[in-house]
Amino acid sequence: QVQLVQSVGGLVQAGGSLRLSCAASGRTFNTYTMGWFRHAPGKEREFVAAISWTGSNTYYEDSVKGRFTISRDNAENTVYLQMNSLKPEDTAVYYCAVGPRFASSRHPADFSSWGQGTQVTVSS
Repeated sequence: QVQLVQSVGGLVQAGGSLRLSCAASGRTFNTYTMGWFRHAPGKEREFVAAISWTGSNTYYEDSVKGRFTISRDNAENTVYLQMNSLKPEDTAVYYCAVGPRFASSRHPADFSSWGQGTQVTVSS
């Protein structure tokens, strides 16, 4: 199983920006989709964004489109989530995860090798 190490989150004011990183350790291939999910209090874990390591295809949840950008650095085996124009509603624990190799997905059940989560708190 691949180990995923996430960066530290923090407290950000509404309208601010924050970049999360997720580095995969061990021997891995760059053919897997990588995704970001979040889990807010009182809500189910939801899809945020995903990126294909081979095709550079990206997918976003509607509420973050135009504000969040997922990117990758295959040389470092790292995926990023750039979050701009943050809103209090973005407050959640964010998780990165390894997705399918030969197919894209927005469903948590299709992802494996989850990171341990990063707390992001957005104040008004």
